[in-house]
Amino acid sequence: MSQASKLVSLVIPVYNEESAIPHFLAAVRPVLEAEPDYRFEFIFVNDGSRDGSLELLLAAREEDPRIRIVDFSRNFGKELALAAGLQAASGAAAIPMDADLQDPPELISSFLRKWEEGYDVVVGVRKRRDADTAFKRRSAAWFYAFFNYLCGRRLVPNAGDYRLMNRASLDALNSLPERVRFTKGLYAWVGFRQAIVLYDRPARVAGNTSWNVWKLWNFALDGITSFSTFPLRIWSYIGFGVALLGFVYAAWLTARTLLFGVDVPGYPSQMVALLVIGGLILMSLGIIGEYLGRIFEESKGRPQYIVRSRIGFDAGAGEPPARCPHCGAPLSR
Repeated sequence: MSQASKLVSLVIPVYNEESAIPHFLAAVRPVLEAEPDYRFEFIFVNDGSRDGSLELLLAAREEDPRIRIVDFSRNFGKELALAAGLQAASGAAAIPMDADLQDPPELISSFLRKWEEGYDVVVGVRKRRDADTAFKRRSAAWFYAFFNYLCGRRLVPNAGDYRLMNRASLDALNSLPERVRFTKGLYAWVGFRQAIVLYDRPARVAGNTSWNVWKLWNFALDGITSFSTFPLRIWSYIGFGVALLGFVYAAWLTARTLLFGVDVPGYPSQMVALLVIGGLILMSLGIIGEYLGRIFEESKGRPQYIVRSRIGFDAGAGEPPARCPHCGAPLSR
């Protein structure tokens, strides 16, 4: 396949980005025009936006037929919107990116150059995150270090979804059927030959992020429980340690009673032991519950998302491949 016939799919999840979409299109189009050896398609996934994002995308498509829209029936979350866009991508490569321009469009050219060198995946890594708060930068560093320690050093620190994936790595990613998705971990799990492109992460061009501390915390839990069973295993060691301390304490009480007689038990020591053991039991049950909840979600076999309409996916022009109605994996034709 010659470069002139290569199609590159830009995958853009959208949730209440009415104010950012015009800026995004205005910024990315000149970058694409500077790459005459490639063809491009925009795959916008409207993740149940409550503003005018969909109407704005429909109007933009009237002027630019490269724009294709996957419209969800409701909000399913960014991870599933990203999965839908990547599954709909028909290009020889796909580039997921945000509409808020925190993923600089000019990096697309650098991604393409690395792809031409033979890399399967080109990862954008943020070398500076001045637009983020100090707490967000620090908590992100802690999460990457903790995740890589538990899961075997799989994530590239400060790497988000912004990257280029060739067809082979994209098909491998799309074949993974998880409903509770931690896409950053899935990128690392499928592997392939990777290159890194560093960039400075700017501030949002418009609007406000929908990610708050609570959502980030739950996202981190999804990531850890999706790729490591260590939180379950650690309670075996904690239980063994507590039981050992209990036996040692029981032996000490027995010896003291034999040597010095019966002592009146103290209420504070009983309460401390009761509260500590009870707290450990509740924490262990909470960890088990997290994994059990994910088993429950996966066992129901529901589709990853529901699409209300697909706009612009004409036959022979970027039509998404047939997918399994349960897991979203591509079906052979």
